[in-house]
Amino acid sequence: MHSIKACGLAAFAVLSASSFGVLADEATPLKSGHEYMVTPNYPNNLHVIDLATDTLLKTCRMPDAFGPGTVQLSPDRKIAYVLNNHYADVYGVELDSCKQVFHASIGHQPGESAKSMFAFTVSHDGKELFAVANPTLKLNDRYVVQQPRLDVYSTDAGMNAKPVRSFPAPRQLTIMQSGDDGTLYVAGADVYKVDVKTGKFDVLIPSRHWKRPNYSAPDVLYVWNQQTYRRDFSLLYTAAKYKDKKQDPATAEYVYGQFSIDLKSGKTETTDFGPLTEIYFTGMRSPKDPNLMFGVLNRLDKYDVSTRPRLIIPTITLPSTRTVARFICRVRSMTSLFLTLTV
Repeated sequence: MHSIKACGLAAFAVLSASSFGVLADEATPLKSGHEYMVTPNYPNNLHVIDLATDTLLKTCRMPDAFGPGTVQLSPDRKIAYVLNNHYADVYGVELDSCKQVFHASIGHQPGESAKSMFAFTVSHDGKELFAVANPTLKLNDRYVVQQPRLDVYSTDAGMNAKPVRSFPAPRQLTIMQSGDDGTLYVAGADVYKVDVKTGKFDVLIPSRHWKRPNYSAPDVLYVWNQQTYRRDFSLLYTAAKYKDKKQDPATAEYVYGQFSIDLKSGKTETTDFGPLTEIYFTGMRSPKDPNLMFGVLNRLDKYDVSTRPRLIIPTITLPSTRTVARFICRVRSMTSLFLTLTV
């Protein structure tokens, strides 16, 4: 069995640090027991990188146009699903052969143009793919914004996949993950749980509408759709934590925190873990210890969220954005962090 990581938004930095050398043929299968990373880049490629040697193993050429290049892996790690073509299409690429085995257009109604803002994922069993469409009806004299929808596709539908179910959806939905019981968790104005059979959306974690005493409204940024070794769906927020009911910003503590959903049990957490100053909306729990939180901007920071106050463990200063991308996308034995997807 091989281990694969997906890193959809750091392609340039990673590839600049990798040796290209002689590339394998597209049809070369991946080796059992090996660790790889898949990442897209401009102009329109899906690269498979050998993490043991820091070399580019092979390149799968993608159809149509690039962007955004968000990647989600099938549960068996054999197919990479890529949101591309200017947010308008999802492609399934078989990693052993680079063969395209799935394609779905986000816009499929007559006269509409539709985009998905990073909002897609694969079901826990790999049988279905979920995508949120934000459609606009293009008339001769005007554009008419339509109701967003959640479309459900069968992953065995091939190259002209059409939704098997469609449901109305709230606006401003972005990243999502599928729970082990089939529940879909979606980030938006709040974090929702969705019954993918009926299309019912319920608020699971209040975000825009949270009621935490002596906290400001949270600021959130939901664009990095991470499939984690721990099987959790975590989203970072920032907020002002006030001293008292006066809510004086001059004396407030400004914090980073996370909304977290255990995809195995459905249990949720809302937890502050560190000061605002050190990182920027990029972080993940350790796969070995859920109390350890890593975050990155100019430095790699590590927090023990079980302590009061939160303990900031000595940090590593990163010399370049290249290193930032490599820390985000790689797993090192000394820390066991970030995006391990082992089968």
